[in-house]
Amino acid sequence: MVTTAKLHSTLKEYFGYEKFRPLQEKIASSILSGNDNLVIMPTGGGKSICFQLPALLFKGITLVISPLIALMKDQVDGLNANGIPSAYLNSSQSAEENFEIINKLKKGEIKLLYLAPESLAILETLLQEIEISCIAIDEAHCISSWGHDFRPAYTQLGFLKKRLPNTPIVALTATADKATREDIASQLNLVNPNKHIASFDRPNISLEVRAAQDRVKQIIDFIQQKPNESGIVYCLSRKATEQVASSLTKKGIPAKAYHAGINHEERSKIQEDFIYDKSQIICATIAFGMGIDKSNIRWVIHYNLPKNLEGYYQEIGRAGRDGLKAKTILFYSYADVIQLQKFADSSGNKEVQLSKLERMQQYTEALSCRRKVLLSYFGELVEEDCMNCDVCKNPPAFFDGTIIAQKILSGIFRLQEKEPLGTLVDFLRGSQNASIYDKGFQQLKTYGVARDISWRDLQQYVIQLINLGYCEIAFHENNALKLTEFSKKVLFDKEKVRLTTVVDKPSKKAKTTKSSTSVANNSLFERLRLLRLQLAQEKGIPAYLVFGDAALKQMEKERPMSDEDFLAIDGVGKKKFEDYGYVFIKEIIAFQKEKVVVKKKKKTNKVNTIEVTYDLYKKGFSAEDIANERKLSLATIQNHYTKLYQEGYEINLHEFISKKELDLIKEAKIKLDNSNSLKAYYDYFEEAVPYDILKFGLTMLHKKK
Repeated sequence: MVTTAKLHSTLKEYFGYEKFRPLQEKIASSILSGNDNLVIMPTGGGKSICFQLPALLFKGITLVISPLIALMKDQVDGLNANGIPSAYLNSSQSAEENFEIINKLKKGEIKLLYLAPESLAILETLLQEIEISCIAIDEAHCISSWGHDFRPAYTQLGFLKKRLPNTPIVALTATADKATREDIASQLNLVNPNKHIASFDRPNISLEVRAAQDRVKQIIDFIQQKPNESGIVYCLSRKATEQVASSLTKKGIPAKAYHAGINHEERSKIQEDFIYDKSQIICATIAFGMGIDKSNIRWVIHYNLPKNLEGYYQEIGRAGRDGLKAKTILFYSYADVIQLQKFADSSGNKEVQLSKLERMQQYTEALSCRRKVLLSYFGELVEEDCMNCDVCKNPPAFFDGTIIAQKILSGIFRLQEKEPLGTLVDFLRGSQNASIYDKGFQQLKTYGVARDISWRDLQQYVIQLINLGYCEIAFHENNALKLTEFSKKVLFDKEKVRLTTVVDKPSKKAKTTKSSTSVANNSLFERLRLLRLQLAQEKGIPAYLVFGDAALKQMEKERPMSDEDFLAIDGVGKKKFEDYGYVFIKEIIAFQKEKVVVKKKKKTNKVNTIEVTYDLYKKGFSAEDIANERKLSLATIQNHYTKLYQEGYEINLHEFISKKELDLIKEAKIKLDNSNSLKAYYDYFEEAVPYDILKFGLTMLHKKK
C-alpha cells in the first residue's frame, strides 16, 4: 500500500509540486490499488500526472495509448526532463531506434512507453517479455462515435482488458458528455471503473464572442496589445489559415499557416518552431494543438465558428495551461453556421452534428454568463456568474423591440416563409439587388419597412428572435426562415418582445506608457524568460520544459537565492534543480545587485535617459528605430539629440539638416533679433520648415556662437 506521504514526496521529487490539483491524488491512489478508472478532466487540469506518478511506483511498465506522434514526443520529452525514463514507439523512428528502445524495455530501464492505437501489433510481441503494470488510454473520447473526434483505430483497444484482465486501465479525456462516457467504459471493457469528473471550469480563461465584421483588423488590434505572447488563430478552412497568416505578416506580425495541405516536413517545422518559442503565432485548422502540451499559450482566437462545444472547449483549453491569465475570442457569423450545416449534411451522423451545432450557436448568442452555458453543457451547474466573460463584463441592455419584431415577422410572412436570413434582411431594408428584383419582392407590402436599421443590427435582431423561439430556420429547406406558434402572439395578440441593444465593443488601446514598458522589458520575469530560452536552445527542447511561465512568475515574486528557497518553487523538482538551479539563482542574485546599484544611482544622480539614446545612436539605430525600441515619441528622441549635441557628445546633426536650411535659419535668426522661440521661426517661414529642422538648426548655431 502506497502511503499519502510517499505520493506527496514523489510528486515533489519528480514534478516539483508541493500539492496535488483537485482529484489527482484520489485518481493516482485508485490506480495504484488496481482499479479501472474513467477520468474526465479539462485540458490543463493535470490528467497526465494521474498516471505518470503511479508509473514511478509500479514495479513494471506503464503503457500509454496516445493518438498523435507530436503528443507522444511532447510527453516523453517532458518526462525525461523530469528524470523519468520514458520512450515511444511509432512510425517516425528507424528500425535501429525501435530496437534500442525494446532492449531498454526488456532490461526494465523505461517506466512509461507511449504507443499509437495503430501500433498495437508491437505490443503483442512485447507482452511475452515485459511486465505491464498499468495501461493509460489518453484522448479516450476518440473511441466513441458519439465523441467529437472519432478514430476507428481506437475501437481495437477493447482487447486490452481481455488480454490483461488484472491490469488496471485508466481512460482519460478532456471532453466527453454523458453518452460518450458510457460508450468509452463499455468499449474498453472497463470493470466497475471509478469515475472521476473534475470541474470543467477554467477561471483563468476569459471568454468573449464578437461579431465577425472586420475580423482581421480586430485580430491585428488584439495581437498588437500583446507582444511576445504565444497564441493560436483557429480557422475553418485551409485557405482561411493562409489568408489570415498573410494579413498578419503584412502588418508586421509574423504568423505561420498550418493545415493538412502543407507537406509533412514543413508542417512539422512550423509546429516545432511554435513549441520551441521560435515563432509566436499560428493560424491553423482545428487539428493543430491536439498533440501540444505547450503551457505558455496566452490566447486562442476562433476566426470561424467551431462545429460543436466539445471541440471549442478543447481548443480554448490550450490557452493558459499554466494557470496564468489567458484570453479567448470567438468570431461569430451566420455564414459560418450555413457552412457547418453543409458539412453536417454530408456527415455520417447528420442529426447529431446538427444538434451539436445548434448548441454551439446558442452559446455564441447567449445573453447570460457564457461560462454557465459552457459548463452546463458538460453537466456542471454553477450559481454564480463568472465575471470573466464578455456578457458578465458588459451585461446587455434590453429595450422594447415589439415593433421591430413585428416588422421582421411580417417580412417572413410576406416572403411566404421560403427565404433565408440574408434575403429577409435585404428585403426589409429595401435593398435594390438582383435577388430582390428578380423575384419581384420590391412589390410586396413590407418591402423597405426597416431601412432605418443597419444591415448588421437587423441581422442580429432576427437572430435574437430565432433564439427566443418566434421564428426558426428550416435547415432542410435551404435555411428558409419559418414562423412559429409564438410569432402569432406578436403579430396578432400584441405580445411585447424584449430585444437587446446591439453594441459595438470598442477596441481597447494598448497602454504602452514609457514607465510600464520600461518595467516590462527590464523585469526579472523577462530576464528569466530569456535565460530559459537560451538554456532550452542549448538542450534542443521547448522552453516550457525548462520551467513554465507560472514557475518564472513565482521566482520573480519570491526571489529565491538559496537552494532551499529555489526548491520550494512549484515546478522545481530534483532533476530540474540539478540541471538549472545554479544558473537561475545566479541570475536572480545578479538582478537584485543591479537593482541596488540603480537605486543608489537614483539617490545621487538620476539615470541619464539621453545616454541610453546615445548608445543606440552609436550602434547605428535611426531616430525612428530608437523611438520604437524605447517606446518614446520621435520628438523626444530628437530632443535627446539636441541635448547630446549641446553637451559635447559626438553626434552629427548635419545628418538631419542641410546646409541650405541651416543658412536660412541663420538669416532668420538675425531678422528675428536672435529669438529663442521656435514658434517665431515657424511663423517666419510660414510653416514651411518643420519644427525638428528648426530645433536642430538653432542648436547648431547656438553652439557655434
